[in-house]
Amino acid sequence: MRKLTGAAFVSLDGVIQAPGGPTEDRTGDFDQGGWVFGIGDDVINPVLGELFKPPYALLLGRRTYDIFAAYWPFVEGEMADMGGALSAADKYVVTHGNQQLGWANSYRVNSIAAIRTLKESNGPDLLIQGSSTLYPPLLEAGLIDELVLMTFPVILGTGKRIFNDGTPSVSMRLLEHQVGEKGVIVTRWAPSGPIPTVEHPHPSTSAAEAERQRRMNEGTW
Repeated sequence: MRKLTGAAFVSLDGVIQAPGGPTEDRTGDFDQGGWVFGIGDDVINPVLGELFKPPYALLLGRRTYDIFAAYWPFVEGEMADMGGALSAADKYVVTHGNQQLGWANSYRVNSIAAIRTLKESNGPDLLIQGSSTLYPPLLEAGLIDELVLMTFPVILGTGKRIFNDGTPSVSMRLLEHQVGEKGVIVTRWAPSGPIPTVEHPHPSTSAAEAERQRRMNEGTW
């Protein structure tokens, strides 16, 4: 059984789009790409070093795969070793299309059932990068074992979010946290079942509350 970890750079309002550069992903006229490197922090590199310690395999959405495949196989200089490591790693691309996956060691998966089968197989643990569309269905299916969120002290106001309207309700357990000198907060979370619910300890019985409830039910509040 492989462990499945999702790791993401996140703004305070949950945006994960284009953290690395202005031209990374302009979908939806997003014009604030590169917000991670404008801040940086001392806590980030040790976390990334642990996440990308071989062996690992990547689980990617198709657009994140396209971004990676156009950059990492060709990168030079101080990032060349990272590019070589990513090229050597297995990459599982979640897509319903039939486009060519030309980057070495890339494989197509087309369903949550296929990801479940992959997770149950033998091999390196799986790591999600980017790929905002993967989180809701994987959480719904109970396939994510851990989330590593590197939350930056910025509010972007727009962009693709890690948890959108299709994300299921789930309770999370905090495993670890760190705070960097520049305010980046690194948290590790594990899903821990349904959200516990309780009755309101002191419900209002006023006529005003009854009227508010009536208007809310009618959609006029």
